[in-house]
Amino acid sequence: METMQIIMIVVWFSVIIIAAFIEVVTLDLTSLWFSIGAVVSFILAIVGVGTGVQFGVFLGSSLFLILSVRPLAKKYFRTNIVGTNVDRLVGKIAICTQEIPPGERGEVRVEGKYWTAISSGTETIQVDDKVEILAIEGAKLIVVKV
Repeated sequence: METMQIIMIVVWFSVIIIAAFIEVVTLDLTSLWFSIGAVVSFILAIVGVGTGVQFGVFLGSSLFLILSVRPLAKKYFRTNIVGTNVDRLVGKIAICTQEIPPGERGEVRVEGKYWTAISSGTETIQVDDKVEILAIEGAKLIVVKV
């Protein structure tokens, strides 16, 4: 074996280990594809294919896997999402039941239920004012005066 071939075998093996470690730590399904691309280039290095081809195959296979397989894998592995009906409140109109100063908490009533709310505007929302629900953060509604 040539010296360059041995160096590239070590390089690709290192990339496999480092990318796999990063994937285990982050669980983002990104580094995994680089690790797989490095496996292909590792095999090419063992066979004795040129360094330029190894890098081209590494980049090409990694990008292909990221762009084509990653979205499918992320969709398949989305198991920690708990579906609720609370998202349907976004865009609805609520009634302020407790004054909401800018940047502070207040309370609104929507569909007969009371929610903690924070104003996204700069003015104080008074009791009985109508507000539109813009978003939900945790158990708080983000509202703006209508």
